[in-house]
Amino acid sequence: MTDAAFDFDRLIDRRSLPSEKWGRYAGRDVLPLWVADMDFAAPPAVIEALHRRIDHGVFGYTDAWPALIDAVIEGLQRDHGWTIDPDWLVWLPGVVAGFNLACAIAGEPGDGVLTATPVYPPFLTAPANTGRVLQRVEMVLRDERWQWDWDALEAACTPSTRLLLLCSPHNPVGRVFDADELRRLADFAARHDLLVCSDEIHCGLVLDADRPHRPLAALDEAAARRTITLMAPSKTWNIPALYCAFAVIPDAALRRRYRHAMRGVVPHVNVLGMVAAEAAYRDGDPWRQALLDYLRGNRDRVVKAVVAMPGLAMTVPEATYLAWIDCRAMMAARGVSDPVAFFEAAGVGLSDGAAFGAPGFVRLNFGCPRATLDAALARMAHALGA
Repeated sequence: MTDAAFDFDRLIDRRSLPSEKWGRYAGRDVLPLWVADMDFAAPPAVIEALHRRIDHGVFGYTDAWPALIDAVIEGLQRDHGWTIDPDWLVWLPGVVAGFNLACAIAGEPGDGVLTATPVYPPFLTAPANTGRVLQRVEMVLRDERWQWDWDALEAACTPSTRLLLLCSPHNPVGRVFDADELRRLADFAARHDLLVCSDEIHCGLVLDADRPHRPLAALDEAAARRTITLMAPSKTWNIPALYCAFAVIPDAALRRRYRHAMRGVVPHVNVLGMVAAEAAYRDGDPWRQALLDYLRGNRDRVVKAVVAMPGLAMTVPEATYLAWIDCRAMMAARGVSDPVAFFEAAGVGLSDGAAFGAPGFVRLNFGCPRATLDAALARMAHALGA
């Protein structure tokens, strides 16, 4: 069931307007469950705020205003128990720019940037964009959860490593890291004197109430001093193309270095994105709670369907609207070399795990109406004879 005020079952025709998600398969009978945006309308409070601002008719240069800053600060306190200072905020057009900037200020060209794979694909390309060297450690599947391989993490860190690039909650495996894991990561960074950039864009999409998201920088002052936290309303309230994000950087010297790297390179944030952000953080929580209930139902459908499909396996996502599916047994049994092409031929568009550093996996976006999801899962099952 869904809140009567928020109809997540409504099918919205996204083919009628330019859309990266749906445009990939224009003219083909393929249901797109790939790129990470949802097929739901943005919250009414956000849409109403945008209408009011558009009706004003003037779109001059604008910096973040007090009510916007207050809405973000109150939202982080309400949702994550994290109290931040207004001066810690650095506004950005997106988190990808944010972690590329972190790479740029971490050491010198040739130094290392360490991250755990599988991971959001821009993590894997960001180091080279600024002349840094990507260093990878593989996450391991243990006790039906993707976890850190602490010995491998230590081994992957070298004297040239300057930055730990963290995705928390994790995309694509859907983990919400617990307090012990975050503490070990913070201690690891301190021992090796690493800067940490934590992409926490999915922090508002925790599906398991007993696993709350905790920002790494909220652990203590020592962790905060070395951490750049990246957040945005874009995933949670489905407004990614409005391009509004922010970094939280408690350390003044680190914040100055970060701002210096932005000069002349990073554009100002879109004013409509800031309007939407204020409305989302201030008035969007009822919609978010209804969304989470809906996504939990969708997650359960995906888990039930996938475990019944021969040769597929997945863990239960604790956050995000993304399912990380292991296709390797299916590929071996059927002689399939490309699982994305296999499911695309069956009418379902998924993300290729190879781009995340994990060939043989696919990522499925279940942020869509039940009718779309059920149709896609039925097509996958039919292709596998399930």
